[in-house]
Amino acid sequence: MLSNKEILKLIKEASTDLHNYKFEKSFETSRNVLHHAIISKDDYLIARSYNNIAANYQGLSEVDKAIIYFKKGLSYANKTNNDTIKNWLNNNLGNLYCFDKNQFNVGLNYYKKALKHSEKINDTTQIYVTKLNITWAYFHIGNFDEGKYYLNFINEYKKRYSKSSTIIAVNMLNGMFYSHKKEFDKANLFFLEAIKLGNNGNEIEDLSYAHEEYAKLLFKTENYKEAYENMAIFNRITSELNDSKKLRRAGLVGINLELDEYKRKVDIIESEKKLQYQNLRKSKIIVVLFIITLCVFLLLFYTLFKSYIFKKRKNEELIIANKELSVAKENAEVASQKKSQFVSTISHELRTPLYGVVGITNMLLDEHKELADSPHLSSLKFSARYLLSLVNDILQINKIEENRIILESKTFNIADEIHMIKNALTFIAKNHDNVIIINIDPEIPEYLIGDKLRLSQVLMNLVGNALKFTKNGKVNINVNLFKVEGKSCFIEFNIEDNGIGIAIEDQDKIFDTFVQIDRKEIDYQGTGLGLAIVKRLLGLFNSTIHLESEKGKGTKFKFVIAFESDAVKTLEIINNIQVELNSEQSFKILVVEDNKINQVIIKKIIEKQNSNCVVANDGYTALEILDKERFDVILMDINMPLINGFETTRKIRQKGIYTPIIALTAFSKEEITEEAISAGIDDIINKPFESELLFKTINYILSKEKECFLN
Repeated sequence: MLSNKEILKLIKEASTDLHNYKFEKSFETSRNVLHHAIISKDDYLIARSYNNIAANYQGLSEVDKAIIYFKKGLSYANKTNNDTIKNWLNNNLGNLYCFDKNQFNVGLNYYKKALKHSEKINDTTQIYVTKLNITWAYFHIGNFDEGKYYLNFINEYKKRYSKSSTIIAVNMLNGMFYSHKKEFDKANLFFLEAIKLGNNGNEIEDLSYAHEEYAKLLFKTENYKEAYENMAIFNRITSELNDSKKLRRAGLVGINLELDEYKRKVDIIESEKKLQYQNLRKSKIIVVLFIITLCVFLLLFYTLFKSYIFKKRKNEELIIANKELSVAKENAEVASQKKSQFVSTISHELRTPLYGVVGITNMLLDEHKELADSPHLSSLKFSARYLLSLVNDILQINKIEENRIILESKTFNIADEIHMIKNALTFIAKNHDNVIIINIDPEIPEYLIGDKLRLSQVLMNLVGNALKFTKNGKVNINVNLFKVEGKSCFIEFNIEDNGIGIAIEDQDKIFDTFVQIDRKEIDYQGTGLGLAIVKRLLGLFNSTIHLESEKGKGTKFKFVIAFESDAVKTLEIINNIQVELNSEQSFKILVVEDNKINQVIIKKIIEKQNSNCVVANDGYTALEILDKERFDVILMDINMPLINGFETTRKIRQKGIYTPIIALTAFSKEEITEEAISAGIDDIINKPFESELLFKTINYILSKEKECFLN
């Protein structure tokens, strides 16, 4: 075990390697140091280690990982009395949020915290660096008036730091300020000085920024040739830096995984500490609750005794009523089960030929490029996709009604989700000459926890409807922080359009299944299930939807959903996300499938990925083939004659064959998961599927199997 003095020495070595762009060596040293710092339980050394790790990620432009590790370091630094490390970490987070995440207010808040810590210990160097960063941040967003206050400070002290690495940035900031003030001669002198110092020093990134800002000045003064030359230098330096970072990043994958593993161990240790503290509190609470419960129990016992005689009389009446209810319940359950079986069977029978239509269409487009513009082929593909969407909508309604949907808890960024929805609906918007406008409250936390898939379904249906019933107009998506209660953030969503609107007499009908208003006038297409699904999904969120509309003036839908906001839990969810593993490997795959069309499609997909494919028409044929040949993976259809996929899998496992088996089925995943696990199936993919998803699943299962073997 290393002493604290030895650990600190290694931390400084890792920092030196980082400044010399020796990222791999710095990472390796930091990982080793973090391990010993955790064992020594020294919060300052742990914070310093995380600061180095995060700075390496920042140097490699992996911004999100850098933020996670800087925040991790800050959580340990805040447990210490060392204001220097607190200043470093807050200052670094300010840089990332202002310049990489473009969240100025968040970054400014970190800068102000950094200033407080450096002023507390009167560290003039750190005060100077932090105020320089704040000046740059204000100028970056074009707020020169606010930035001037900080520029005056750094100009006052710049002689003291004229030999430091910051002097290039100081000259550049003065150039930016005088360029803004249109004092172009002064600005020109400062920029030339910055470029001169950059060419003589090692601050390559600052030199690139100086060329970029100088090009902007030259453009203002109509010196276009020189402006172009400076932008060319900026682009060349930036390209060289980025290429260098990519090469270094490629060699650090293994180290990154190890660092993540150490971070998870730290989280486990912290969780155990918290659990011990909570157990101690629970013990005290249990004693108090026991006394209260005993008193309540005695009171209840007296009350129950008095009501016993009354209840006895009522029980006789209830017995008769219960018998009648029991019969009615049994009849309802039988009817519900038959309905569920019918929907499941019909969906499977529809999905199987639709998968064939979609797959064959894709094959034709892939093999015959000249048919890419064929209206007949496009119509065929659209019709198949449309029918598939209808089947999925009916299944969705059926699942919600039978309470078979359980909301997930995943971390997500609400702005990212809404912009993805906008991108997905751009085609519909363009077809109707509409504009989608997004307004998101900046007070909403960066990460929320909830079921982002179901939220996306709700928003896709509402925004899609708004675009469909609006032409030459706009659709507004407004998202606001409604209120905060503990760790719950209540988010209000408003979807507003200026389309055809909904008449008052029709507003109560639109949330019913298979309802289409104004279908007689214009063919808007659709199943009439979208808003019915929205209403039922919001019910799962314990939310209700409100409608405001006037015929000819547009429509507004509004609802509020509570999401969890918990930084610790968010970090745990992020840590448990499986890393996607890519592979160029060629596989030998056995396909067990009775449908001839599906055989052709799946075989084409596999052979296109340079893998070998053997097809078995049924389960018994597959068992005979497996007695003679060995495969990397088996793709198993479920609904087959003679012997189904579940029974075939059981017989394969009984033979002692543990080759990974992936079910390819038109059945809903939730319907067969339990039986699939029991039979020995490793994963399930629903038809129709994309080839990318199939090979990602194969890569993941085989890498998981390899990892288990190595362990």
